[in-house]
Amino acid sequence: MLLGLAVGDALGVPTESMLPAARRARHGEIRGYLPHPALGERRGFPSDDTQLAFWTLEQLVKDGGLVPERLADRFTRERIFGIGDSVRQFLRNAAAGRPWTECGPASAGNGALMRIAPVLVPHLRGGGNALWADAALAALVTHNDTASLAACVAFVDMLWELLDLAAPPEPAWWVDRFVAAAADLEAGAVYRPRGGRFADSAGPAWRYVAERVRWAWDAKLAVREACDAWYSGAYLLETLPSVLYILMRHGHDPQAAIVRAVNDTWDNDTVAAIVGAAVGALHGRAALPAHWLRDLSGRTAAADDGRIFALLSSARCTFWDSPTKSLPNEK
Repeated sequence: MLLGLAVGDALGVPTESMLPAARRARHGEIRGYLPHPALGERRGFPSDDTQLAFWTLEQLVKDGGLVPERLADRFTRERIFGIGDSVRQFLRNAAAGRPWTECGPASAGNGALMRIAPVLVPHLRGGGNALWADAALAALVTHNDTASLAACVAFVDMLWELLDLAAPPEPAWWVDRFVAAAADLEAGAVYRPRGGRFADSAGPAWRYVAERVRWAWDAKLAVREACDAWYSGAYLLETLPSVLYILMRHGHDPQAAIVRAVNDTWDNDTVAAIVGAAVGALHGRAALPAHWLRDLSGRTAAADDGRIFALLSSARCTFWDSPTKSLPNEK
């Protein structure tokens, strides 16, 4: 799950925020790591997606579970690559001395969703309702918005189920499962698209996402056609339908799903990170191409090669291999 997140992010980051048509004209079909625009090396380097996800994992290991105020503090201590507006506002609020519960702005950006997957890790052995509280609290740290909170809890619910599935679900499962969770969690806010074919829509985010994804599926649209219709940027009304539609069409093939996210979306590193987490949870490490893993730098900072692999090992030792905990099943 977490390797899929890091791989998707690293494949997308050299061409982040390029329109798909311009990206294809310049690079063709991207199926491997491009030279990093700043570093020049043809390896997999992180954006803020990988950084914040693995800093979350790091803090979970250190604290033995989620302590939201310590997670908030962890996000303030190092340079964040390609920082988004919402996280920048979070940092300003934290620097002003506001409590962690008041630092996250009311933003429906994708910055909480992109890093939410690690909150499952402390709960892998035992499950329980505390997982859903942790998902909401971890999201709240940087994004105090009802659509973001609902999306994060719904995606964690999906990941939890994917980790235990023996085979890929039917295509409709992706949107149906998301709606089943998110529809009960949004608190009545009205969201509107930033533009595109459906600019006149208004209502809860979950409904917009479900309608757009089902429309694209019924129309048998290619991923790029669908994402162009609703845009595929960092706003949840763009990111969520893009992620779910890619998974509907390609969730059975993890490599194809990540490649489509990288090539056919605008905020491609984040869409590919979220898609990568889902297909990684479903299919496991062995389904990710060996060269993607071999050439992944594993960084979470400027020069800490291999750090994510060390964190994964620590997390396994802390939350899975501990002899003091009972294992509910062997899957």
